[in-house]
Amino acid sequence: MGLTRDSKQDHKMDKEFLASPIKSTVNKFQLIPEFLKMRGLVKEHLDSYNYFLNTGMKKMVRVNNEIRSSVDRGIYLKFIDIKVGEPSVVLDGVAEKINPQSCRLSSMTYAAPIEAHIEYVTESAGQKELRTKKDVIIGKMPIMLRSHRCVLYGKDETELAKPGFECPLDPGGYFVVKGNEKVIQIQEQLLNNRIIIEVDKKGNLVASVTCSTATLRTKSIIVMEKEKIYLQLNSFQTKVPIMVVMKAMGMQSDQEVVQMIGRDPRYSSLLLPSIEECATLGVHSKQQALEFLDNKVKKSQFASAQPEKEDRALPILRDVFLAHVPVRENNFRAKCIYAAVMLRRLLEAFLNKAAVDDKDYVGNKRFELSGQLLSLLFEDLFKTMITEVKRKVDAILIKKSRSSRFDFSQHIIADTISFGLERVLSTGNWLIKRFKVDRKGVTQVLGRLSYIQALGFLTKIQPQFEKSRKVSGPRALQPSQWGMLCPCDTPEGESCGLVKNLALMTHVTTDEEEGPLISLCYCLGVEDLELLSGEELHSPNSFLVIFNGLILGKHRMPQHFATSLRRLRRSGKIGEFVSVFVNEKQRCVYIASDGGRVCRPLVIADKGVSRIKQHHMKELQDGVRTFDDFLREGLIEYLDVNEENNTLIALYEDQAQLQTTHIEIEPFTILGVISGLIPFPHHNQSPRNTYQCAMGKQAMGNIAYNQLFRMDTLLYLLVYPQRPLLTTKTIELVKYDKLGVGQNATVAVMSYSGYDIEDAIVMNKSSLDRGFGRCIVMKKKNAIMQRYENNASERIVPPIREGFSAERMQALDDDGIAAPGQIIRQDDFLVNKHTPTVTRGPIPSESQYRPTPFKLSGLAGDNSVIDRVALFSDKNSNLCINFIIRQTRRPEVGDKFSSRHGQKGVCGTIVQQEDFVFSERGICPDLIMNPHGFPSRMTVGKMIELLGGKAGVSCGRFHYGSAFGEPSGHADKVEDISETLVKHGFSYNGKDFLYSGITGEPLQAYIFMGPIYYQKLKHMVLDKMHARGFGPRAILTRQPTEGKARNGGLRVGEMERDCLIAYGASNLIYERLMISSDPFQVQVCRLCGLLGYYNHKLKAGICSSCKNGDNISTMKLPYACKLLLQELQSMNIVPRLKLADV
Repeated sequence: MGLTRDSKQDHKMDKEFLASPIKSTVNKFQLIPEFLKMRGLVKEHLDSYNYFLNTGMKKMVRVNNEIRSSVDRGIYLKFIDIKVGEPSVVLDGVAEKINPQSCRLSSMTYAAPIEAHIEYVTESAGQKELRTKKDVIIGKMPIMLRSHRCVLYGKDETELAKPGFECPLDPGGYFVVKGNEKVIQIQEQLLNNRIIIEVDKKGNLVASVTCSTATLRTKSIIVMEKEKIYLQLNSFQTKVPIMVVMKAMGMQSDQEVVQMIGRDPRYSSLLLPSIEECATLGVHSKQQALEFLDNKVKKSQFASAQPEKEDRALPILRDVFLAHVPVRENNFRAKCIYAAVMLRRLLEAFLNKAAVDDKDYVGNKRFELSGQLLSLLFEDLFKTMITEVKRKVDAILIKKSRSSRFDFSQHIIADTISFGLERVLSTGNWLIKRFKVDRKGVTQVLGRLSYIQALGFLTKIQPQFEKSRKVSGPRALQPSQWGMLCPCDTPEGESCGLVKNLALMTHVTTDEEEGPLISLCYCLGVEDLELLSGEELHSPNSFLVIFNGLILGKHRMPQHFATSLRRLRRSGKIGEFVSVFVNEKQRCVYIASDGGRVCRPLVIADKGVSRIKQHHMKELQDGVRTFDDFLREGLIEYLDVNEENNTLIALYEDQAQLQTTHIEIEPFTILGVISGLIPFPHHNQSPRNTYQCAMGKQAMGNIAYNQLFRMDTLLYLLVYPQRPLLTTKTIELVKYDKLGVGQNATVAVMSYSGYDIEDAIVMNKSSLDRGFGRCIVMKKKNAIMQRYENNASERIVPPIREGFSAERMQALDDDGIAAPGQIIRQDDFLVNKHTPTVTRGPIPSESQYRPTPFKLSGLAGDNSVIDRVALFSDKNSNLCINFIIRQTRRPEVGDKFSSRHGQKGVCGTIVQQEDFVFSERGICPDLIMNPHGFPSRMTVGKMIELLGGKAGVSCGRFHYGSAFGEPSGHADKVEDISETLVKHGFSYNGKDFLYSGITGEPLQAYIFMGPIYYQKLKHMVLDKMHARGFGPRAILTRQPTEGKARNGGLRVGEMERDCLIAYGASNLIYERLMISSDPFQVQVCRLCGLLGYYNHKLKAGICSSCKNGDNISTMKLPYACKLLLQELQSMNIVPRLKLADV
C-alpha cells in the first residue's frame, strides 16, 4: 500500500511526520457520541414537531385569528395567542396528568389541551361588551414522546426509571393514539418552488415549477413542442403560447424578451418560431394578449361565480402562474424575469442535453416530517372549526327574540380538532381536500419485535412513487446519497431502493425565517431585480442569486459572496443549516433555508489541515465543550447535498490535500442505525448486508427495560440475551449492547450428518438444555364487559367447580377471572361472563342472562401460562380485562436462526452432546454450520467475526469490527487478531484439532471453530405448522376454508393437479377434488339437461322446467360446479348436461 513510494520521499515524509504535531484523526470519534447525545437518534422528528408547536401553530392562528358574525358585524371572537398545555385527560370534570405508559395500558391517546387566549364580544339587552379569557380549550393535540411538551422531556435516567415510566433507551419520536404507538414516517417529496428540467413521456423538453404558497399549490409547466414553446396551466383549457403570456404580463416588445433570455444568437433563433406564432395569432399588445388568454380560461363550474368576461386571465397570471413569485401593485417584472430564466434553462437543455435535471438526485428532494404534515392537518381542522362556530353563532343571532345574554366563548367546538387529529393519526390516511392532499399509510404502528426494529421505523423514509412501476431510476443507489442515506438498509422485493433509511449523522432541517436572510443578501451586494434591465440579467461576469426558489437579483463576485455567507454561518450569525451553493454550470448561487433538506456535520479544514486540534478534543472529553460549541466556533459545519458539490472532502486527515475543504468525522457514519450493527460489513458482498438489515428487525431479544410492564399484542423475548463479543462503534452509540438480541454461539464450520444441507444448522442438545435460543412468547387477549342501552351490562360469574364444564374453568379464580400463574389450554375459559338477553327496555331479571364465556383461542402449543391480568376501564367506562399469556419455547427442528451477515438457516437436527465433535480442550460447539455457505456468498466478515470473537474470549477484551474502521482503529486487523490467538495457544487461522464424538478418533482436517453472534428470528415452526382432517367449510362453495387461522385445508392446486394427471392417478384426483372437498348429489333431467330437485313428499326427483319426474337421474357433482351452473343460468346462459349410460 505505502510501499510503492520511492525511499527519498519516504525519508522526507518521515521527518515531516516526526516533526508535526500528533494528528488527531483517531480521536475525532468522540464527536459522534457527543452529537448523538445532543441530538438523540430521532432529532429530526422532535425538531420538526417542536417547531410546529412553538412557531408553526402560532403563525397559522395569527393569520386566521378572527371569527366575525355575518349577521351582526360588531360581534366577533379573536384569538390573541395559542399554546399547548401539559398532557392530561379529563376524568369526571377533573384534569389529571398522564404519562405515556398509562396511556398504552389503558388504550388512551397521549394528548395535551390546546389553550387559546381570546378576546370576544358579549351582548346582553343590546349592550355589547369586550372581554378577554385565557386558557380556553379549543381541542387536544396528540403529543410526540420526548418533545418539549412531553412529561419525559429533559428527564435523566434515574427519573425515567421510576415505576410506571419509560425505558431510558426509548428514543421517542412517536405518538400514543388509542393505546397504539404510531409513527409519522418521513415522506419523500420532489422539491417545491424550484425549476426542474426534464423530458416528458412524449420526449418533449419540459421546465416545470411546483409552486407552494401558504394558500395554494399549483404547477406551472413550460413545454417545448416542435420547436414552439407553450405554457401549460390547469386554469387554461389548452396549452398557450409563451410569448402571448409574456406580452400579457407587460413585456410587449419581442426584443425585450430576447434580451432577458440572453443575447446568444442560438437562443434567439430557437425563440423565433414562438415569436412568429404569436404574430400569426395577431397578438401584439398587452390588451390583445389578455383578450386572447381570456378565451382560453376554463369556464367555472358555477355560472354565477363568474366575474365579468373581460378580466379573467390577469388574476390567473397574478395568483396561479408561478404563484410563489409575489406581484405587488400589478408589477409583473419579477414574474417575467422568472419566466425568462425558466425559458433560458429550457433552451440551454435543448442545446446541451447534460443540463437536464436528475429527479432522483437527493438535492432535488425534500423530506416532509411530522411537523409539516401536522401543520397542514391542523390548519384544515382549525379553519373547519372556525366555519362551524360561525354558522352556529349566526343561527343564534338571526333569531329576533333573543332575551338571554349572548356569550361568544360558549360556542367554541373543541371536538373538531381533537377527533380530526386522532382519527388521522390512527388511520394514517391524510385526506385534506382543502390542500389537495390525499395520502394513505402515512402513519404506521411502531413495530416492537426488537429494539432495532423500533429505531428502524423512526429513520425510514416513505417514497412518493408507487411500488408497482418498474422503474430502475429511483431504485438505483445515487452517489449523492453518500453520508445522507444508508446504502444497505432497504427492503428486498417490490419496494427495493424506494424505501430508504437515514444514515447515522443525518439531520433533516426545519424552516427558518426568510426575511432577515433576504435583507442580509442585499447588504452583501446582491443587485435588486427591479433595477436591472434585461440586458444586464445575463451579463457574462455575474451570477443570479436564488433564495429558496425566489430570484433575489444578481451578484458580480459570486465566490466572494458565497464565502462571506459561509463565514457568517460558521460564526453563528445566521442559522447553521443555511446552505450556499455556487452552481457554475447554471451561473447561479443557490441559497436554501427551507425545511426538509438532509444535511450532515463535517469538520472544516483549511488548506487540508483540520481545524479541530488535540486540545479541542481534550476539552470535549473533560465535558467543558459541547457539540454546539464546535458549531459556534466554526470548527464543524452542516452541509447539505447541494453544498457538498462545492467542497472537496477527505475521508481521513492524512489523505487531505491542499485543496481539501472538509474532513469526514468518521467514515462509518455513512451507514444507518441498522446496518451499523453488522461487524466488518466492508468485507461482505453487498446484498448480504441488505439481507441482514431486513433480518435484524426480526431477531428476538429485549425490546426495552420496561418490557415486562408493557402490554403489547405480541412480544418475543429471549431468555438469556447476550451482548455481541465482536461489537462495532454504532452498537455502542445506539445502546444496542444494553438490549442484546442474540447469543454468542460457538460455531464449528464443517459438514456433519447430512442434516445441514442448504444452510441448515446442526444444534447441540446440551446447549439447548442450558438455555441457548430459548425464548418467551407473550400474547395479549382482552375482554370487554359491554354495557347496553337499558344500563344492563355483562357480568362476571363465579366458576362451577364440579360437573361437565368444570374442566374448562380450572384456570378461573373465585371471582370468575383467570388467575396469574395458572396453566391454560386451548378453549379454556379466561372470563366466565354472562350476557343479558334483553338489551332494551327494563333492566333484565336474573333469568334473562345467558353464559357467553371468553375463551382462549389461536395459541399454538400447549404449555401456556397466564402471566399477568390487568383491569381498567375504556373511554365509555366499560370494564376491560387484559390477559398476557406466556409460553416458553426451546428451539426445535425448523426454527430459524441467522448470524449478522445475512446467513440465515433453519435448525436441521438436534444431536446429543455425546455424538458431537469436541476439541482437545474439551470444547464442544453449540452449532455446526455447513462450509458451503461461504464460497458463493462471500461473507468474509463472518470469518473475521469468528476470529475476532475467539481472540476476544481468550484475552478478555471486546474486539471491534466497525465499517471501514481499520485505518482509524475502530476495527481490529486480522493480523492483530491472529497474533492474539497465537499468544493464547490457538492456531493463527482459527482452526482447531477436533475429535469425532461418535468414533473418538481425530478428524482428518482442522476445523474452523469459534464464537459467532447468532440471532433467533421470529419465524418458529410452532406458529406455522398446520394440518387438518375434517373441519369448517366456506358457506358459498361448501369447500374447506383456507388458512391456519380458520383451521383451513391444504389445497391441491393447479400444479398439483397437473402432477397427478401426469401420473395418471385419476382416482386420486377424483377423491381429492370432489369426495374430500365438496361432493353433492343432484337430480338431472335427461330430456332438457337442466338441474331438478328432490321432492320429499313424493319421494321422487322433479325437473323444474319439464314439470315432471319421468326422466330424472341422480348423479354426484362438486358443489362448486352446481353453483357455477346456477350462476350461469342467472345470467341467461343455459348450460345443459348430456347424460349417457356407462
